[in-house]
Amino acid sequence: MINKLIKNIPIICGLIILLFNSTFVCGQDPQFTQFYSNPVYLNPAFAGSNICPRLVMNYRNQWPSFSGNFITTAMSYDQKSDILSGGIGFSLMSDNVAQTLTTNNASLVYSYHQNVTRKFSLNFGLKGTFIQKSVDVSKLTFGDMIDPRRGFVYTTNDIILSEPLNILDFSAGVLGFSENFFLGVSVHHLTEPEEALVFNPNSTSNSFLPRRYSAHFGVEIPLKAQTQTMFADKKETLSPSILYNKQGDFQELNVGIYYRNGNLVGGLWYRNRDSFILTFGIETDYLRIGYSYDLTTSTLSIISGGSHEVSLAFRFYCKPKKKTYRTFSCPAF
Repeated sequence: MINKLIKNIPIICGLIILLFNSTFVCGQDPQFTQFYSNPVYLNPAFAGSNICPRLVMNYRNQWPSFSGNFITTAMSYDQKSDILSGGIGFSLMSDNVAQTLTTNNASLVYSYHQNVTRKFSLNFGLKGTFIQKSVDVSKLTFGDMIDPRRGFVYTTNDIILSEPLNILDFSAGVLGFSENFFLGVSVHHLTEPEEALVFNPNSTSNSFLPRRYSAHFGVEIPLKAQTQTMFADKKETLSPSILYNKQGDFQELNVGIYYRNGNLVGGLWYRNRDSFILTFGIETDYLRIGYSYDLTTSTLSIISGGSHEVSLAFRFYCKPKKKTYRTFSCPAF
């Protein structure tokens, strides 16, 4: 039974896309386990928060035991801009579902930085995104193509876009922080753009990308006085964090903690009703490498293969300037 299910994953994906013809259907964004390793995707207000230029790359393979797995890759760059009184950046992302549905994003990000008091600052971020969605029609099957005895022999009445669908999208976010804690909220897909790829002339349904609301909070707790040598950072901290996402009827709560000892970082997270997450990483002043594994606890745990995610970040050197903007400690993974 399981083998039969796996072999028919492409068909199942086609049937899922067929649901675009129902009365009320919503899409859902890909989510990274190492959400803080792709900060401008989580919240555009993070742009420029590292002061010096930062380049981040992410790779996620979700449910690799399925022939119809989810592959997501992303890259982002951001830095502080004194001229613009904030941070600027851009990001690229590609999401592929079962080698059938592909979504490519390109975004420009700006955040305004403001010191509110001597100990607290606010960032206000905006992001404009160009989204292109396309589908491999040859891998889709629909219910009206099935003959009870002969199988898939008919032509579907659904109209499938042969050209990619282009969408313009916008997001916004706010980030507040002091030296050892931060909290932020962000709203993505402010205009809830239409994203239907399949149309049925007999249906009046709509398919749109619903707003995604995110709220995140974290604090860094020093465990001993920080010392630094030429070869290693002796910083030791605990960083408990919370991330909440809501998109349409979908809700997700992530609760976890990071432990850092020098250049080594480890983390344990729980995503409600879905998975336990283990994270390991190496972090220096200029390089960060992270790996995480999602141990699925839902009904898919036996056959999904979990999820693997890798992040790589470069922090470029920039000449120290007069301190006019407060930095803060945020989890790197």
